[in-house]
Amino acid sequence: MRVLVTGGAGYIGSVVAARLLETGHAVVVIDDLSTGHRDAVPAECTFVEGCVRDRAAEVLGDVGRYGRVDAVLHFAARSVVPESVRRPELYWTGNVGASLALLEAIRAADVRRIVFSSTAAVYGEPEEVPIRESAPERPTTPYGASKAAIDAALAEHARMHRLGAVSLRYFNVAGAHGQHGERHATETHLIPIVLQVARGLRDSVAVYGEDYATPDGSCVRDYIHVTDIADVHLRALEDCVPGTHRVFNLGNGAGFSVREVIEVCREITGHPIPTVPAPRRAGDPPVLVASAERARAELGWEPRIPELRDIVTDAWAFHTAQDRREARDARAGAPG
Repeated sequence: MRVLVTGGAGYIGSVVAARLLETGHAVVVIDDLSTGHRDAVPAECTFVEGCVRDRAAEVLGDVGRYGRVDAVLHFAARSVVPESVRRPELYWTGNVGASLALLEAIRAADVRRIVFSSTAAVYGEPEEVPIRESAPERPTTPYGASKAAIDAALAEHARMHRLGAVSLRYFNVAGAHGQHGERHATETHLIPIVLQVARGLRDSVAVYGEDYATPDGSCVRDYIHVTDIADVHLRALEDCVPGTHRVFNLGNGAGFSVREVIEVCREITGHPIPTVPAPRRAGDPPVLVASAERARAELGWEPRIPELRDIVTDAWAFHTAQDRREARDARAGAPG
């Protein structure tokens, strides 16, 4: 297949683009590089710089230039939760508005498959964990609400236009796939934040809340290796059913606590990684873990890299290699 990957210069999108190429597909990437990196896009991809709202119709409609696109994997989105609370309008225009434009371009080009990178944040603070797809959608942030709105739009387009659509909902993605890893200008994810301490970029890690009803008092969260996330997107792509919107939650089954993550990072890096106690953050549930039972049963997906140690090892290898490259480039660019 020829697959359009929106947001293919970002963390997960670039790994998915790489995995598509590795499995014999042709790939077109759209990314405005607002948060992604041009060098993260595999060289074999056709790259189109710009936002989805402006470029999707062109890419999907110009068969002579870009080739006939058979399916879409949609990752392009704003995803910083605190920013969504401060600037919700960015998430309605940047996430929902752009996705509606993409869906219209898909309809006009008669593309029949789309897999959407949704989020388990659509469930808000769940009544039960692990979270199943039957849980009520009660997002507590504009980010989660924007993703829920896109899911609803996908369901309507599937019903009205015979689109085969799949939404994948998950929490934290971590690790790296070769040269593709996590690089954010403003980092909000725990594992890369902890590794920034080991890299000398931070002095310590804040632990928000130490008295939760969990084994060690810190919050427990899902972490899935980015390669496993990429592979389930590829499985979902093959399993799109015309006229149907299907939702799958993805999780590792148990989750890991903040203190577990920090301890494993200490072991892998050999750095003491100091911690600083901090008050609980509003709206932080003790445990957030998604159930992957439906994905296992219907997609045949099972995480191949479920161990936290392996996830952190791959992330650390990526970051240390990136630091070496940047240091080498800095030396090469220094005046003699």
